[in-house]
Amino acid sequence: MKYILTSLLVLTLFISCNSNDDPKKTDYTVENEKEIVDYIAKNKLTAQRTDSGLYYVINESGDGAQPTSSSNVTVAYKGYYSNGNVFDQSKAAGISFGLNQVIKGWTEGIPHFKIGGSGILLVPSHLGYGPFDYSGIPGGSVLIFDVKLISVN
Repeated sequence: MKYILTSLLVLTLFISCNSNDDPKKTDYTVENEKEIVDYIAKNKLTAQRTDSGLYYVINESGDGAQPTSSSNVTVAYKGYYSNGNVFDQSKAAGISFGLNQVIKGWTEGIPHFKIGGSGILLVPSHLGYGPFDYSGIPGGSVLIFDVKLISVN
């Protein structure tokens, strides 16, 4: 009987020590919002916030056509974190893609620009890659993009 009780106690301790009381975080909304708001304040930006939590800054309004969320566009960009570390960058000529083929932050954000326009997209993780690591980008990351809309194709 003593052996059974000891075994049950050890088993209980083992299970409780291995239980995941802190499961991998999946919702970074509060942290992302603070990080973006702090970045905007630190850099003295005038940003607009959408209902989804995307922030965007229009530096140059542009004077051409304005894309829709399903347009094919050519955009020059630089992607970086709020600490300034760059994770991706296009050539000055930009790259072309369908806005329905990219992260939600781009699908929603690029239509705020007109051809020739430029600015910044501040993308919370739920509009980027979510809680998952992706191509070296840590899950939960706020992504910041300097963008210039070259054309709507």
